[in-house]
Amino acid sequence: MTKPPAPDQPSPLFLSQIDRLRRAGRMGPVIDVACGRGRHALPAARAGLPILGVDRSSNFLAELKNNALALGEDIPCLRTDLESSPHLPLREASCGAVLVFRYLHRPLCGVLADLLAPGGLLVYETFTEAQQTRAYGPSRPEFLLKKGELPLLFPSLEVESYEELEHGRPRPDAIARLVARKPLS
Repeated sequence: MTKPPAPDQPSPLFLSQIDRLRRAGRMGPVIDVACGRGRHALPAARAGLPILGVDRSSNFLAELKNNALALGEDIPCLRTDLESSPHLPLREASCGAVLVFRYLHRPLCGVLADLLAPGGLLVYETFTEAQQTRAYGPSRPEFLLKKGELPLLFPSLEVESYEELEHGRPRPDAIARLVARKPLS
């Protein structure tokens, strides 16, 4: 097992996909869904990706914008509550990639897949039901994936990699990781 990232450090899954995300970013913006304070949006911008941060917290988005400006980056942000209205004001098939980390709202999955341009990339990592055995992290079923569920939430995408694992020490998280691509035709 590897050391977990610090709260402000990007996921190892994100880092492993950065070259592929650069290629995907040529097709359209890279959307960081539930971006929070920018754990992935900031390094994406530094890597030259055309990133758009999406979150429901205006405070988090303001902090992201300020941190981006301090780094000489300009990250467009969109404030929306995806749980009260699971859609984004973006055209279908207009995004090069969608990033989702530590967030799950099942009614949104079809919308996210539809945003991807043909050949677009989905990079998704979130908690599984095994997280319930820990004394930390989410415990409500609506925020936890069942075994093998994540790829099933994206039936229109081609799975390139999928794994469920415990990640980190001393407090390992039970997570699922999916990288999938929208077919070209």
